[in-house]
Amino acid sequence: YFKFEKSILSAALTLSLMILPVIIIAGREALRAVPKSLRTASYGLGATKWQTTWNVVLPAAIPGIVTGVILALSRAIGETAPIIMVGGAVVYNLPDGVFAEFSALPIQIYEFSSRPRVEFQNLAAAAIIVLLAVLFAMNAVAIWLRLHYSKKLGGI
Repeated sequence: YFKFEKSILSAALTLSLMILPVIIIAGREALRAVPKSLRTASYGLGATKWQTTWNVVLPAAIPGIVTGVILALSRAIGETAPIIMVGGAVVYNLPDGVFAEFSALPIQIYEFSSRPRVEFQNLAAAAIIVLLAVLFAMNAVAIWLRLHYSKKLGGI
């Protein structure tokens, strides 16, 4: 019924399964990095375990969790091998839905750079600049969020 074989949905599911362990480990480490003294102080003020987790531990762990998520997404942007394995090909038109054929920017860069015409070389260079700009922007957002939440929490 559904054509998952070579679709955007299959690529998205594949990449999400690839980055899920990175996000889980980053979240777990961020939660472990919250000082035990914060939990103890919350319990000492009469908070329940749920209140402590929701109001103390999670806000303190947000910088690490968000940074892990953004870095995992940055990694997914550059992944080419899993996209090729689930059917990514060079596509010259825009997809019209989640079951349409798809491509990834690294695949397009490789295809454009292997063509002999100068126009394709220029397209490859432009695509590389776009990919680098997106990666730098995502990493800058991760750094900004980490600093923002660290200042908000008083440098925990």
